[in-house]
Amino acid sequence: MRLRITRSVIPNLFTATNMFCGFLSIITASNGNYNYAAWLIIVAAIFDALDGLVARLTNSSSELGVELDSLSDIVSFGAAPSFLIYSTYLNQFDNVGIILSSLLLIAGGFRLARFNVQLVGFEKSFFLGLPIPTAALTITSFVLAFYNDGFAKPYSDAVIPLVVILSYLMVSNIRYESIPKFSLKGIKDKPFHFIFLLVAVILVFLMYTEGLFYSFILMILIGIFRYIYNSIRKRAA
Repeated sequence: MRLRITRSVIPNLFTATNMFCGFLSIITASNGNYNYAAWLIIVAAIFDALDGLVARLTNSSSELGVELDSLSDIVSFGAAPSFLIYSTYLNQFDNVGIILSSLLLIAGGFRLARFNVQLVGFEKSFFLGLPIPTAALTITSFVLAFYNDGFAKPYSDAVIPLVVILSYLMVSNIRYESIPKFSLKGIKDKPFHFIFLLVAVILVFLMYTEGLFYSFILMILIGIFRYIYNSIRKRAA
């Protein structure tokens, strides 16, 4: 019994750290340190990935862990990026800006609730709708890449469309593949995914935060184009 409790505590500590980073990001953004706030969301995403990895390694996946992970995600990838984009740009639109920035939080909440209801077991090969961490990291990398005491044109014109599109994609039925396991079998089963990851690493290496943002945009577009292609094939059949 003691061993099982110990195993469950380890991944939950990573999840709690994820939640703490999201909370700290909000506080940091409220103090005007937007770059630091954005990096904290990225750190939260790292802990979000680690908690799942540790749970699998220790064979300690549980329903409690799934629920706690979702609660952490709504803080780190819903509230934190919503407040970040509000503080850096949308606050100039008063009440409209509040509503627009809240779309990321609200859509992310619906996305997580749907995921929990549809989850069977603890392994997932794909996501229905854009995962909330991906939407959050797209906004975060956008701020890191293009914010410098404000957004210059044409990037300022892209903020509202980006927020609206990401919010819609989270509650859409567009399918996004999960990251395969780093193994020989994983490479053989999904070679395209590893090619994409290699391209993303190269983009980040060459372009830094801009490369990170364009990598997420590429990932999002691939999901959209695949959805359109499969829809056309079904209609033709």
